[in-house]
Amino acid sequence: MSGPVSTVDAPVTRADTGHPEAPCVEISDSREATVGTTRVRRALPRRGRRTVGAWCFADHMGPADVTENSGLDIGPHPHIGLQTVTWVTDGQVLHRDSLGSEQVIKPGQLNLMTAGGGVSHAEEATGHYRGTLEGIQLWVALPEATRHGPAAFEHHDRLPRADLDGGAGAATVLIGDFGGAVSPARRDTPLVGVDLDLRASATVPLRTGFEYALVVLEGTVAVHGKALHPGRLGYLGEGRDELRLEVREPARAMLLGGTPFEEPILMWWNFVGRTRAEIDAAHASWQRQDDRFGRVASALPRIPVAAPHWQRAGGER
Repeated sequence: MSGPVSTVDAPVTRADTGHPEAPCVEISDSREATVGTTRVRRALPRRGRRTVGAWCFADHMGPADVTENSGLDIGPHPHIGLQTVTWVTDGQVLHRDSLGSEQVIKPGQLNLMTAGGGVSHAEEATGHYRGTLEGIQLWVALPEATRHGPAAFEHHDRLPRADLDGGAGAATVLIGDFGGAVSPARRDTPLVGVDLDLRASATVPLRTGFEYALVVLEGTVAVHGKALHPGRLGYLGEGRDELRLEVREPARAMLLGGTPFEEPILMWWNFVGRTRAEIDAAHASWQRQDDRFGRVASALPRIPVAAPHWQRAGGER
């Protein structure tokens, strides 16, 4: 369910990543798209809101019906400069990558792939699971210190959980720390990602130096009287030390936060870079099928892509 990003999602520019705001509730609609064969709601990036902390991409996938041999069906494709964070809430997905990883991911488990200077992967049917598939894939922009480093993959079959006050539900910590629970997953910048299983209204702890956003996966969650339901991103700004979430029936939401990402980024297709020249070089490597992105042991066809529009238009790099 990874990518691609288009200019509809965010202009191809290094400017305007979306400046952090004081505490607020800024609601924007997701864009519906099809990735592989599956419908997604793309909450990030949006025009004017490129990042939340280092989080730069959020696709809520499904629910979709899949079979043993037909699922996401996303063939081998490349990444640079980011991490993919895959979280399945229902069903199963098979991940394969150019590092040789072959990993089925199930609900409650986390796949984290670090692209560094280049990696490729595919997301496939498992060969044994039939039923409903739903989840979210997130991207994290890597900082200058690690974005040219080696690719890596990690799978965590158990993640820490924290109970919400008053028996209001539970929080599963994908990345970072929350409520005294600390995820074992790698993070390259101060960052947090939490799956909130809400059974009643709750007040959740925040860090004043983080900016936050909420992506609702199931049900409706209200913040300061503003309702968020699947298909919307609620940007919450920075400066809060807690947040009151109002629910009338069970709901599920992803809380994303981090220190504002000050490095200007350029996003095109499945790449997160800094300059057009970097994107051009990555595109050329994928077209040449050189060693930069390796090979994925997948029966699915490799995904091609046309040159960036600035090349076709003869624009400056």
